[in-house]
Amino acid sequence: MNVHLFRSSGRIFAVTADEAGDNLPMRYAPWTGFKSVEMIRGEAMPGVEVDECLDDIERYGFHLTDAHVRITEQALD
Repeated sequence: MNVHLFRSSGRIFAVTADEAGDNLPMRYAPWTGFKSVEMIRGEAMPGVEVDECLDDIERYGFHLTDAHVRITEQALD
């Protein structure tokens, strides 16, 4: 799956299939896009738990981390 990486403030990062990042939580805005990559289930990628990331994108539309710690569900509050 082709995904897009975005950065917020501090060490908060997002991964989404939405190239513009329009589905990312306003709570952590502004978002700055910086990279697009291909993620494949079962294939390792430095700094990202690929399967967990893809699961979140399927379930919530995005995957969020703060200093590499998953915070996706916290953003839904």
